[in-house]
Amino acid sequence: MHIQPRTPPNNQEIQLPSHLSLTLQRVLACRGVTNAEQIDYRLPYLLHPKRFYDIQNAANILADAIEKGDKILIVGDFDADGATSTTLGILAMEAMGAVSPEYLVPNRFEFGYGLTPEIVAVACESKPNVLVTVDNGIASIEGVAAAKAAGMKVIVTDHHLPGDELPDADAIVNPNHPQCEFESKSLAGVGVIFYVMSALRAELTSRRWFEEQHIRPPKMADYLDLVALGTVADVVPLDANNRILVQQGIQRIQSGYARPGILALIELGGREYGRLKASDLGFVVGPRLNAAGRLDDMSIGIECLLATHTHIAREYAQQLDQFNRERKVIESEMKQQAESELDKLTVGDDMPNGLCFYDECWHQGVIGILASRMKEKCYRPVIAFAQADDGTLKGSARSIPGVHIRDALDLLAKRHPHLLSKFGGHAMAAGMSIKENDYSAFAQAFDEIITEWVTPEQLEATIYTDGELACEDFSLGFAEQVRLLGPWGQAFPEPCFDGEFELLQQRIVGEKHLKLTVREPRSGILLDAIHFFADLNTWPSECERAHLVFKLDINEFRGQRNLQLMVDHIEPR
Repeated sequence: MHIQPRTPPNNQEIQLPSHLSLTLQRVLACRGVTNAEQIDYRLPYLLHPKRFYDIQNAANILADAIEKGDKILIVGDFDADGATSTTLGILAMEAMGAVSPEYLVPNRFEFGYGLTPEIVAVACESKPNVLVTVDNGIASIEGVAAAKAAGMKVIVTDHHLPGDELPDADAIVNPNHPQCEFESKSLAGVGVIFYVMSALRAELTSRRWFEEQHIRPPKMADYLDLVALGTVADVVPLDANNRILVQQGIQRIQSGYARPGILALIELGGREYGRLKASDLGFVVGPRLNAAGRLDDMSIGIECLLATHTHIAREYAQQLDQFNRERKVIESEMKQQAESELDKLTVGDDMPNGLCFYDECWHQGVIGILASRMKEKCYRPVIAFAQADDGTLKGSARSIPGVHIRDALDLLAKRHPHLLSKFGGHAMAAGMSIKENDYSAFAQAFDEIITEWVTPEQLEATIYTDGELACEDFSLGFAEQVRLLGPWGQAFPEPCFDGEFELLQQRIVGEKHLKLTVREPRSGILLDAIHFFADLNTWPSECERAHLVFKLDINEFRGQRNLQLMVDHIEPR
C-alpha cells in the first residue's frame, strides 16, 4: 500500500473565494477546481441539451406520439440507474399528457441485459407505437432491428460506450455517441433521460400543447431527486455538470421534497434526509434499490419510486431492505469462497494480473459486487462469473485505474472471436457472456492482455491524500465546510488527510470495527476515530502510535455534535 499526497496542477491561477481556508483551496485545486464558478451548483449553470446529438429528433417523435395518444413503452435496466431512469421517464411523460406510458424491465435471469429480440417479443404483447430504452440500447443491434420490424419507432437513450456498429434506431441520445457534442460524457442513464424529457417539454411548449390541453407543464427540477440517486448509485464520474445535478437533487431531498420511496429508503437505512450526503445515496439507498434487480425483479424498486403515498412506499422499501439483507448473506458466502481460491493462486507469487473467479453455485445477481470486493482485495482487474439459465456464464468485471476494461474485452474479442458471446460497459466496469466450456481459455486470454497492459507499479494500491491537516482545521466548522463543498464522489473524491497520532484507547465494536481515541501530537487535541472493517488479524493490539489516513465526519448523538475521524487506512508506528 502506497500513500501519496495530491498536488495541484501547475500553471493554473487559483481564484477561489477568500472565505475558504488555504487547506480547502488546495483540496479543490487538486480536483481541478480553480474558480468559484466551478463550485456554483445553481441550475442555470447546467449544460444545455441542444448539443446532444439526435435529442431534438427524439423530442419530436415523443411529442408526436403524445399528441396522437400513441402508446409509449420504456424498456429499462435492472440496476439503480435503470430504475431511476425508468421512473423519471414514466413520471415526466405522464405529467406532459402521455396516455398511460408503460415500462418493461428485463429480468436478468431470464433475458439478460439490454434490448434483446426476446424482450422485444415480450414488449410486442402490449403493442407499443414507440419504444424508448433507458440506460441500455447502444449495443442492441438485433433488438432494435426486431422492434423496428414489429412496427415500432425506437428511441435509444443510453450512456454506455458504443461499439463499432450502432443500432438502426429512429433516434439515439447518448453523450458518448461518436457525433455527440455534449460536453459531459459522464452522464448516467438517468441524466440522459432527464435531458430528453427536458427537450420534450420544450418541444411540447413550442407546439402550445400544454396550453391547448390545459396542462400545467412539469417542473423538471422536481425529478432531480431521482437524477441524484441514479447518478451516485451508478458511480459515474462527478464532473461539473453531474455535480450540479446531484447537488440540486440532494438539496430537494434534504428539504423533504423527494419521492416518498426515496425518503422511505433513507429512513430504513438509518439516515436523516435533512443531513443527507451523496455518499448516503451510494452506500445506503442505492444498494437497497439494486437488491431488487440482483435477487428478484427491479419492478419492485421502480414501484417503490413511483409510489405517491408514504405507506405504500414504505411497504415496497421494506421489501427492498429484506432483499438487501439476503444479498449481504449471499455476498459473504461467495466472498469467502473467492478468497479461498485467491489464497491458492498466491502460493508461489505467481498470481495472474487479470483475475477470473467462478463457481457453479454463485448467484448471478451478486457477481458484480463480488468482482468489486475482490478487486479491492488484490488490486487487479477482476471478473466474476456465474451460471445463466441458458447454459452460458455471465461475467461482471471491475477494473483499476489505468486499465480500461471495456477496451480490454474489445481486444480480447478481436484476438479470440469465439470466446466472447457479447460484452459492453465502461472503463471501470463491464459485463459479458461466455460459454462455460470456454472459461479456462477466457481466463488465460484475459490475464495475457492485462499482463501486456500493466506495469508492476500499477498493481500497487495507492491511497491519495490531501496531506497533513493543519491543527486549526481539526474543528466542527472545517468539517462542515467540507460537507457543504460537496457533492463528493467518483472522480471528485471527498477530502482525505493523513498524519501520525498517539493511540490512547482502542477497542473492537461490532466484531470487526476498530474504535479509537487518539491525540493529535502537535496540538494535544483528543479525537474519536473509527476504522470500519479493520483487518484485525494483522493489526497489533499493543500499539502506541499510528499513521492514519482519514476523512472528517460530524458524529451527532443525543443532541451532541463531535468531530470524528473516519479512518480509511491505519499503519502502526
